[in-house]
Amino acid sequence: MTTVLASLNQALHRCLAENDLVFLLGEDVLDPYGGAFKVSRGLSSQYPGRVLTTPISEAGIVGVAAGMALRGMRPVVEIMFGDFLTLAADQIINHLAKYRWMYNEQVRVPVIIRTPMGGRRGYGPTHSQTLEKHFLGAPGLQVLAPTTAGNPGALLSSAILDAEDPTLFIENKLQYLEPVLDGENRGEFEIQELGETFSYRLTVNGAPPAVLTLAAYGYMADLARKAMLSLAYEDEIFTELVIPTRLAPLEISPILDSARKTGQLLVIEEGALTLGWGAEVLARLAETDRLHLRNCRRLAGKDTPIPASGPLEDATLPGVTDIQDTVRKMLQP
Repeated sequence: MTTVLASLNQALHRCLAENDLVFLLGEDVLDPYGGAFKVSRGLSSQYPGRVLTTPISEAGIVGVAAGMALRGMRPVVEIMFGDFLTLAADQIINHLAKYRWMYNEQVRVPVIIRTPMGGRRGYGPTHSQTLEKHFLGAPGLQVLAPTTAGNPGALLSSAILDAEDPTLFIENKLQYLEPVLDGENRGEFEIQELGETFSYRLTVNGAPPAVLTLAAYGYMADLARKAMLSLAYEDEIFTELVIPTRLAPLEISPILDSARKTGQLLVIEEGALTLGWGAEVLARLAETDRLHLRNCRRLAGKDTPIPASGPLEDATLPGVTDIQDTVRKMLQP
């Protein structure tokens, strides 16, 4: 069994081995620490000249990476907590994402910024947020979120070795130890990769046609998967789950195709509800195909800071029970 953490770590090892222009920068990434969540473990021992520990300055780290990319390198930045992306927002939004246009396609900036997001570990208001929604609308910036339904390491490798534009790679703290659903441990699910859209569709094995579409990414997709299995066995409510891994630029067609079949859609995210990813998905569907969608709803974190208290944190962030209850309410006559 391969975990998400192991898959990402293996991908970083492969990328550093395959391309001498790949560098890793971040705080406390050197062994034996290997990063706050150990995704970088072993890299500095094997590639000591290309794994660089940095001062505590997110703006400085990303700025240095931008310069490296302009000189032809392929830097990977590790931001210890996703909350700290706000400290590098100027570099990301006003520089990395714009250089290609500012310099008339004469330069590309393939900087990959990896960072863990999410709560449920009691880290409090400034270390538990899900903030990627604040970056989804920045033109020129790609935002990816790995899923256990696909291959997290392959997604990261592709971004590092092939992408020519800056990329935010959003990992979730609780997803690190989740097993990747490969051919041996897909359990009771059928997983379909949806062409080249970086999306996946999950259904329960042997289930009749779905009556409702769930759309979620990252760790929320794992919780949605658990909810759809319980709904199938406990309520005989059959759903299908669409999981995008590319959040920006947004590709709406996989969600649209599923929602057209079921006529009902629940979008789920951990970030705060207002002006989030789910709101954009529903807005796109309303503009594109509102006649087929007879019922839709959003489920997300509450519009409050994340509490440090465990029970309050659980009440703030959507969980499996919340997904089940929302689906049941949507299907009430």
